[in-house]
Parts: sequence; structure tokens; C-alpha cells
Amino acid sequence: MTHAAVAGSAYLKQDDISKFAQLRGLLASSDLEFIMEAHDGLSAKIVEETGFKGIWASGLSMSAALGVRDSNEASWTQVLEVLEFMSDATRVPILVDGDTGWGNFNNMRRAVAKLCQRGIAGICIEDKLFPKTNSFLGEGQPLADIDEFCGKIKAGKDSQTDADFCIVARIEALISGWGLDEALRRAEAYHTAGADAVLIHSKKADADEVLAFCGEWANRSPVVIVPTKYYRTPTDAFREAGVSLAIWANHNLRASIAAMRDTSARIYRDQSLAGVEPEIVSVADVFEIAGNAELAAAEQRYLPTNKLAPRAVVLAASRGAALGELTEDKPKCMIDVRGEPLLRRLTRTLNGAGVRNVTVVRGYAKGAINLPSVRCVDNDLYASTGEAASLACASADIRGDCVIAYGDILFRQYYLDQLLAAEEDLVVAVDALWENRHSDADGWVRDYVSCSRPFSGDYLDDDPVYLNRMANDVEADAVDGEWIGLARLSARGSDLVAEAIEIMKGDGTLQQASLLDLFSRLADAGHEVRVIYVPGQWMDVDDAADLNEAGKFL
Repeated sequence: MTHAAVAGSAYLKQDDISKFAQLRGLLASSDLEFIMEAHDGLSAKIVEETGFKGIWASGLSMSAALGVRDSNEASWTQVLEVLEFMSDATRVPILVDGDTGWGNFNNMRRAVAKLCQRGIAGICIEDKLFPKTNSFLGEGQPLADIDEFCGKIKAGKDSQTDADFCIVARIEALISGWGLDEALRRAEAYHTAGADAVLIHSKKADADEVLAFCGEWANRSPVVIVPTKYYRTPTDAFREAGVSLAIWANHNLRASIAAMRDTSARIYRDQSLAGVEPEIVSVADVFEIAGNAELAAAEQRYLPTNKLAPRAVVLAASRGAALGELTEDKPKCMIDVRGEPLLRRLTRTLNGAGVRNVTVVRGYAKGAINLPSVRCVDNDLYASTGEAASLACASADIRGDCVIAYGDILFRQYYLDQLLAAEEDLVVAVDALWENRHSDADGWVRDYVSCSRPFSGDYLDDDPVYLNRMANDVEADAVDGEWIGLARLSARGSDLVAEAIEIMKGDGTLQQASLLDLFSRLADAGHEVRVIYVPGQWMDVDDAADLNEAGKFL
């Protein structure tokens, strides 16, 4: 396919065209195109996410991000390492600010070969002397010999390993005060030497000399501009002049410096994070940009299930209003039970069974859940949604062997060991001695379970029992036990739960559904939910009386 065909093939998706051909298409476009500065993998992802068709890997920005000056203080191999991260993180082409080619023709041809290997679509080199000085510093900077610079262009073109790799020749004649005629003379020489485009640079506050160059050059090859200094010029003026590509050259770096200074100063002043947290992105946003979800999917695909440590999702979004003043400033999972928060005790029980990756779904007074050993996700709609919606907030963590638990329960360690040892995909712990607990007449809401057969009286009975239904309103003669708020999913079980959540999202039942509804739905769909009967040594903490009993339980 010819370059012109690539540029004009509107039906081709971006992913169908190489990064090299994408950049060539931008330079050859009949419309004014734009690329945006980035200086590392994260900023490159953001540029692509925003919608830009290409990235300008700014030498100034990369140097500043490394904490050095834009005077070739960062070696070209250090720049190459940054570029590799940027290229791996994105699908759009990168045009790198290659300064003077990092040396003579020999450095240039080696750099081009390495850039091609790493998928960098093009390099822009400037006709100044090595080591370079930023164009906006000082006056009358010396320029490279035209013939020497042309030799550098030829060496680069001879060294490229992809036919669409682009070399942009940056002309500094206007910057150095050598005038328009010299700029045109150099442009013609660089074009003849094989440059795929010329970049005409200026540090004046207006675009007059840039537009004059474009008028004289008459599109003999694509023209690239960097409107950093003459930013007030209307963009339509560049279109009318026939400019092919405009580079927004350093604005992400400058914006990030302003944001980091403000955030650092505020935290330093306040000695607190409370003031800045509402104004910055969440850690979850960082994970999303970094692609953690893809890694989670890959782990599930490539790692043997038996090699993945079990994880847990703990639902702790509710207040526990029956506890009165004890939960005015914290959720009930954080109330103190014999010197430690309830959630810490639950986490220790999970850890004791080898479950160390614990995700807690927060809601009410979420800032009070601050245990260092857990990851938190938030259900900010906790007051108007049910348990299934809270579980859905942690859907990314429902994978592999996964324990699901309420955040207000205490139970014996061996209950969890039994669930983890079961071979079935969906397993729930059910209290066989449920009748010894509070009666319905006391106003308690119970998570009743109807099973394929009642408890045999033998806890070592190996004949499996399966769930028929979980609900608060199971008919008295059909109740076989009470769910203790603890379940375990295998890798396949996690998939089944995730699938059920998606179905409930689609049919509109998720927001108000309980976990009882979720497990009953799975059973109704024909999935076996194994019941493990346990002998009553557990409790949930709902009121002050329960809190007193919890102390005795421990």
C-alpha cells in the first residue's frame, strides 16, 4: 500500500495500520493534525485516552521528568528507555524530540535503528550543535553546517528498518536570527536529503515569520510547527497556511508541575490529606490507567488455580444503626471488641486460613475503615442499595478461590478451613443449630436456608447437601439452618457469581438484591451450591447485647 493510500484510507481502523504508517499519514494529511506532549508511560496513556492521534515525546519534558536540564544531560539510551515504556503503553505513534540526533551521523543511524526496534514512529532532529541548548534560552545559538546536517538525515534514512519511519528536520534559522531566506535554503537542502517533513521553529510571540515561511515554502513537503510562544494565533491561521502538523509541546509537564506543587504545599501546610483527596484522582483511577484489570484477567487465564492464593471480599458498607452511639462515627465492623475492631479480628481469621488478599467494601463512615492490611473499594450508594450491589463494587476482586463474608461476623477458624477444603464451586456455611439462636418473635431478621436434606446429626457425614433457597421468609417447616454470612467460591464459582451480577445489572434487580437473592438465583439456575453444616459457634454483631456476647465468644 502506498503512503497516499494509507493516508486516504478512512475505512481502515487505527489498529490496522502500523504506528509508523499512522505518523506518515498524519504528516501527509490534507487537514491540520495535532499531537500532544508526553514524557512517560502514564502521560502517554492519558494523551491517547484523550483522543490525540499521536504523541510528541518532548526532550524538554523527558529531561525535566528525570530531574535534569534540556542540554543532553540525559543520555540517548536513557531517553530510549523512557520511550520504550511510552510505546509499550500506547497504540498511537510517537514522534520523538531527538535534539541534534545525539551526536554525529553515526550516533544518528544507531539511534534510528533502535527507535525502529521499539516501535517509535519518527524522530525530529534540529540543526544545532551537540550538546544542544534549549531554543528558548539565550540568543544567536550557532547552527550546524548544512552539509553535515544533510549527511545526518541521509544516515538516518539509510538506517531505518521500517519504510514508513519518519525523519522531521527542525530548522532553527529563525530562532538564531538568521532570517527567512536562510530558513528556506536549509529547508530545501533537508528536503532534498530525504527529510519526510520540515519543522519551522520560532520563539516570537506572533506567528508572522512562521506563516511567511509557509507561504514561501508552498507545501513542497509537510510542515510541522510548535506554537508554544505564539499560542494566541488562531488555529485556523495554521490551517489556511497549509500546516500539516501542530505540536502541543510541553503542556502536560507544565500542568503536572503546577498540580504537584499545589498538592505538596497543601499537604505540607495542613499535615492532612483531607483537603486534597476530593480534588485528585482516586487510587482506583491509577490502577485503571495502569491496566490492572487486564492483569487480573491474565492471571485467571494463565496461572493454575491451585497456585493462586485465596482472596476474600468482606461486605462492610452498613452502619449498624441498632448499635446507637457506638456507630455514630464509624461502621459496625470497626466497633471495638475486647480491644480490637471487629474487622481486624475477622481479617486475622481470614489470614490464618491463608487468605491474605482481603478487599473490604466500605460505605457508611468509610474513612474509619483504615486497616493497613486490606484493600478498600467504596459503595457510595450503600444507603439505597443491597448487599449484591456492594459485592458488585468489588467485582474485579471476585476471581480465583474467593471467600465472601459479612463484615460483622465472628466464627471458628475451622469453619473457614472446611469451606476452603470443599471441592464444589459454590459453598456456604449453614448453622445446623439455628434454633438455639434468637427467635423471630424477638424481631430478629434471620438468613434462613432450605436445603436438599436436613442436618443428619453427624458433622462428619460425607453425603453432600445442597442449597434449595436462602431467604428471610422461608416457611418454618422448610427451614434447615441459618446462613452465617460466610461463603467460598472456586475459580469457576467466581465466574458464576460475576456472571450472575452482570445478569442482575441487566434485568434491573441488582441494586436491591441481597446475597440471599444472589445465591438463590444461582441455585435456581441449576448450579450446585454446597452446604456445609456447622455447630453454631458463630455470631453476628447487631446490637449492644451482641457486642457483650462477642466479648464472651472470644
